[in-house]
Amino acid sequence: MENPVENFWQVRLLELKEQLDNNNFQTFIADSVADANTLFFEKLLPESRAATVSYGGSMTAKASGILDQLLTMETLQVIRPDEPNISNEDKLERRRQGLLVDLYISGTNAVTEDGQLVNLDMIGNRVAAITFGPRKVVILIGRNKIVPDLESAMYRIKDYAAPTNTMRLDMKTPCATTAVCADCKSPFRICNYWTITEKSFPKERIAVILINEDLGL
Repeated sequence: MENPVENFWQVRLLELKEQLDNNNFQTFIADSVADANTLFFEKLLPESRAATVSYGGSMTAKASGILDQLLTMETLQVIRPDEPNISNEDKLERRRQGLLVDLYISGTNAVTEDGQLVNLDMIGNRVAAITFGPRKVVILIGRNKIVPDLESAMYRIKDYAAPTNTMRLDMKTPCATTAVCADCKSPFRICNYWTITEKSFPKERIAVILINEDLGL
């Protein structure tokens, strides 16, 4: 067989799409992060008829170029929770405002083979928005986030995603130094709110773009 790796991921992503569709997610497969960008701006954004947009912390969303491109659109109000040089109080207020936008963009920490999204948050605004509030949610997922089951998802998050994110964000937690979760009591702990999204309700409120690249943490 030619291109066995390419064939492997095509099969895996198609199988996962079927599971997500069965769980009432609106699911797409993009061959690259550039294709995910095109899909968002040519289909999902116009269909949402969004006037207000916000987003959670997602390296995948940033890598897609979607967030930067949204800021150039004069027809949209983009609520930026991470805008530079604003106070922590303003950042928190913008996160609150982001729960009532028309369209919310995020990544996920893990997705199981049977089509569940698993996330762990510090503040909780990202998982809150995925669960309820914004009229439409778009989740961008790199293939490296796929895990066999719920137990594997939680292990991946605590063993890898959380420590690497504390390092990325320069958080003062034990795992930022040791790369091992200590179930810490640090005020900077980023592991506070778990969510398991088994299905989208209403149907297709949550759109998932599976991207055939390794993206994010």
